[in-house]
Amino acid sequence: MLKAKILFVGPCESGKTVLANFLTESSDITEYNPTQGVRFESCWPALMKDSHGVVIVFNADIPSHLKEIETWYSCFVQQQFLQNTQCLLIAHHKPGSGNDKENPALAPPLNKLKLVHSNLEDDPEEIRMEFVNYLRSIVNSVSESRDREEMSIIT
Repeated sequence: MLKAKILFVGPCESGKTVLANFLTESSDITEYNPTQGVRFESCWPALMKDSHGVVIVFNADIPSHLKEIETWYSCFVQQQFLQNTQCLLIAHHKPGSGNDKENPALAPPLNKLKLVHSNLEDDPEEIRMEFVNYLRSIVNSVSESRDREEMSIIT
């Protein structure tokens, strides 16, 4: 069985847990309950080890999140030498916030990432489809890497 390790990271109150639960069909969407995440940077290297992809989630309605996601990108993508194709940027819209799908002004290199909008209230299947496509590309990449590794052992 092929396994892929995908990290969901981003600022506090951005919707990471709700999205992860929805995408894995772990629970119904409920009211906001803060998740006790890994807030200590000293733990991050252990979490990042052997990760195949990173999903950066931010609340599209909080302007400070645009600056914060630059740090998340630097720590979890650039410093881990992941390719931009291994990263998915999700502008999450919380229930009742409207469905403004205008693309935020992202600084380079964030503006080169695949950006999708999620609104679990208005169009939940759109984000599920986008995530499945992203996951498929990650699994293909992991599979190709494993095949290359096996061939190098054989030859």
